[in-house]
Amino acid sequence: MCQSEEAEASLGLNSPDPLVREAFFMAHDYIDYVTTGGAGGSAGAAPSAGAAALRHAGDQLLTRFPIFFRRWPRVFRDVTERTACPVLVGILDEHFFPPVHGRRRRDLAWSAVLSVYVLAGQMALHCHQRGMLPVLPQLKECVGGYVERVICPEIRDKGGWSGFVSRFGPKPDLEVQVKKVCCWTLLVLTISILTYSLWKRRMC
Repeated sequence: MCQSEEAEASLGLNSPDPLVREAFFMAHDYIDYVTTGGAGGSAGAAPSAGAAALRHAGDQLLTRFPIFFRRWPRVFRDVTERTACPVLVGILDEHFFPPVHGRRRRDLAWSAVLSVYVLAGQMALHCHQRGMLPVLPQLKECVGGYVERVICPEIRDKGGWSGFVSRFGPKPDLEVQVKKVCCWTLLVLTISILTYSLWKRRMC
């Protein structure tokens, strides 16, 4: 990667716009995550709430709908280092975000946003497995730039990435929720008993 490309690459991760910065964090982290083995690999902790939600949702998608992942090796079989990014953008435009001229897109679905990152991850995994390692930084910037250009304007007035985190982030399991309810119930009961005891003493 040349110096001008490195400068552009650092711009997204260091953008003053938190919406854009998160988009690039998620792109960089997810591609690193899937190409280093996923949940059982060597990736460290996610750098942000959005990245953590993306990891979790991608893993859930792989577990529940493995057929979604089986088709992409056939689609990507002729991809080269030179064509990886154009092919990715072409698929995204065709299947998820076809260009809309003269008006804004409506009813953006978080599932479509998830699909953008998951598809980019599958492209990166395909390239990684075939030794096309130099293309991985380009894919990170490609998908980050795509999300900045196409998705960020749509979610800016919808609370930003908080909706994505709420939809796809890890949820506490039932046991943890029950324990929390029990703890709060015991706390309220204890306070009530103490309050009643103090009131009774004053009345005596």
